[in-house]
Amino acid sequence: MKNSYFDLIEQSYYFPQEGFDLRDNYLTFHGISLKYLIKKYGTPFRFIYLPKIGDQIKKARNLFNKAIKKSNYRGRYFYCYCTKCNHFSHVVAEALKHNVNLETSSSYDIDLILYLFHEKKIDKNRIIVHNGYKTEEYLTKILSLQKLGFKNNIIVLDSINELTRIEKLANGEKVKIGIRMAINEESQSAYYTSRLGIRHTQILDFFNERIKDKKNIELKMLHFFVDSGIKDSLYYWGEFQKALKLYIDLKKQCDSLDSFNLGGGFPIRNHLGFEYDYEYMIKEIVSNIKTACENENLHEPDIFTEFGKYTVGESGAIIFEVLEQKQQNDTESWYIINNSLMNTIPDAWSIFEKFILLPINKWNNEYKRANIGGISCDHSDYYNSEDFNQEVLLPSYSDNDKEPLYVGFFHTGAYQDAISGYGGIKHCLIPSPKHVIIDRDEKGNIIDFVYRNEQSAQDMFKILGYAKEMEEKKSLEKTS
Repeated sequence: MKNSYFDLIEQSYYFPQEGFDLRDNYLTFHGISLKYLIKKYGTPFRFIYLPKIGDQIKKARNLFNKAIKKSNYRGRYFYCYCTKCNHFSHVVAEALKHNVNLETSSSYDIDLILYLFHEKKIDKNRIIVHNGYKTEEYLTKILSLQKLGFKNNIIVLDSINELTRIEKLANGEKVKIGIRMAINEESQSAYYTSRLGIRHTQILDFFNERIKDKKNIELKMLHFFVDSGIKDSLYYWGEFQKALKLYIDLKKQCDSLDSFNLGGGFPIRNHLGFEYDYEYMIKEIVSNIKTACENENLHEPDIFTEFGKYTVGESGAIIFEVLEQKQQNDTESWYIINNSLMNTIPDAWSIFEKFILLPINKWNNEYKRANIGGISCDHSDYYNSEDFNQEVLLPSYSDNDKEPLYVGFFHTGAYQDAISGYGGIKHCLIPSPKHVIIDRDEKGNIIDFVYRNEQSAQDMFKILGYAKEMEEKKSLEKTS
């Protein structure tokens, strides 16, 4: 009977598959030797593979444009990147290489837009969709972009009261707006209707009473977003059709309305058996909008998406070393890794997010079931099968092996650094791991370098206010 880890994967999934292969019994990621990276940088380290970002953008854009052309759809497609998903300069710069538009969600996002403009990364023609709750500071900064000459700002109203604040600050200047429709949540949610957006039953009256006759307020976009993602399910299509009907009802009364925003929601691969028919879903979205508009003799709207996780999620990974294995009872085995899962992939324990977990080496060893534990003192610092509805199976190994077992969590490029507080204080003062950037030159050769070293004790002490005391202590030691 075959029972090596390689046999398990080969018999369970199509392997090798996109992004993952073996070279000399070591895992590779998009053709990059992880053995080489471990030897060069040590563990733990996180890395981001920049070319994958462009691949994702091109895939979605090509599929939408293909569906538009095939169905003679008269609207255009616009790809927006959500900066909140990963704000790092190298990530945003890579996305901008592919001419994406941008989506913002807070006041400081506007400072980022201004920085990109001054660095000549974007120009004033870039479409910028402004989501999130609009504080007075946020709105003031958005309107300052308009005064600079940004022509394609669209402020998506998250509540009715935001329009009052816009009118007060705009002083009669023309403003392009969108309206976000509040969706009904899935049945297992803690609440029935999303707090984000305006109730769909209020939007038509709101338009007629507050927007329709305003010369300086131009409604351009209807926005809706389903948190559980764009799925081929009764729930998703129900919310989609509700939003589409609302768009048509609004369009009949508003000539300036010309954009239908699907928000984000394309899933990424979170296990080796992942299957999702992107082409089918896009084709259905485009054809449904076209049919609904044709039935009412209306021009089809431009389609917007705001892909964050889809754009950058599959570009990231984090590599650990297994420090120790512990058999805590007759059935439960623990692999203790050399950092904290709570600190490095917080989505795994906070919202039970799934990631692709694979060993880097020892693929020819027998496999066993194991729980993955971090080195913090918190009992929640783990990754196992119960919370994830899947077996965590990894190679077994002997404590006498010359080489430790290395494991990687893959497709971690979205949100993890922002949620964990990159470069800040971590649980148990366990440092942020080394951060490596991987790219390819024009000839396809790999370029890799350290973006930031592992966080030092001094880094954290400075944030905590100990730096001054430590400097004074050193000064006293020198004088004595």
